This record gives sequence, C-alpha cells and structure tokens, in this order.
Amino acid sequence: MKKLDRKDLFSLEKYSEIRDDFRLKVINHKKNRRLPIGPNITLYFEDYLIMHYQVQEMLRAERIFELSGIDEELNVYNELIPDGDNWKATFMIEFPNEDERRLALSKMLGIEDKVWLKIDGFNEIYPISDEDLERESKNKTSAVHFLRFQLNREMIGALKLGSQLSAGIEHHAYSYTTNPIPENIRKSLILDLD
Repeated sequence: MKKLDRKDLFSLEKYSEIRDDFRLKVINHKKNRRLPIGPNITLYFEDYLIMHYQVQEMLRAERIFELSGIDEELNVYNELIPDGDNWKATFMIEFPNEDERRLALSKMLGIEDKVWLKIDGFNEIYPISDEDLERESKNKTSAVHFLRFQLNREMIGALKLGSQLSAGIEHHAYSYTTNPIPENIRKSLILDLD
C-alpha cells in the first residue's frame, strides 16, 4: 500500500483553497471506515486518504513548512497506513458521561487485546495493539488504542472472493459481536489489501 510522501502534499496555500472540498471527501470516505461494536466502542479504520487529510490538517494548524517538520509528521502518520496485508484501526471507547467513562475504563483493562475480526472459514484475527507506546496503567485502560490486524494470503483471497467479515469483543466488562459487518465497510477494507 502506498505511503505518503512530501510530493503528495499540498502547499499550505493550495490546501487553504481546496480544504473544504477535501474535508467533505474525507468525511464521506470515513462513513465506510467506521465500525461500531456495541454501543460504546468503535473501530476507525485508517488509510492513505485519511492520513493525507490528518497530515494536511497538522501542517496547517501548526504552520509547519520546514522539511524536517514535514518529514516528522509523515513518519508518524505513515505508520497508520495499512501495508497491503493488514488493517490499522484506531480503537475508541466512547462514553459521553465522564464519570461513566472513568468507571468503564477501570473495568476494561486489556480490552484492546480482546477485539477480533473474523473472515468466514478462518480463526479470529486478534490485533497487535499499541505498537507505539503503552496505553494503560494498572488502574485503567486508555480510551484510545491503535490496532494492527495482520492477515495471511489465504484470508485476503477469501475476502476478495466474497467471504463475510465479522467483528467482536469478548471481555468480561464488554462483550458484543457485529456479524456480518456492513457490506460498505467490508468493500472499503478489501481496498486496503494487495
């Protein structure tokens, strides 16, 4: 899968001209990349377009125009672009009430390792979580985790031939299944695979 390069970016001036249209394109694209699992957890599957937008927004917000600063942003966000044989997702625990969220996070230790994706005919795929840094303490987990779901050639082939994809979480404090995931999301995720 293609990674972002300096030549792919818009100058700050050009980005200011196209920003509204680009943002609308990304918002529409994200509709096919958002997978709720139960009422309080969502997987946001990242890809090239979403990371392009994130980098452009960071460069704009921070007024970054020096090459070293641009390269630093590219290095960070390129890690979230799938590699052709995996999916990368931001895992969000979402409770609108702060007290409720704090209590839930204290009960959900290790939940990031209990989420799974399953292609019909194969075992569940559990993620490699938080490769960049540890995101939980002994008392609570973080509301945000970064996950990588690694697939093999056979799984990719089965998906491309029409196999269903399901998702779930099996944790003592939170257990839900989405089976199958919506077709628009499945089709979008297949585009991440070589």
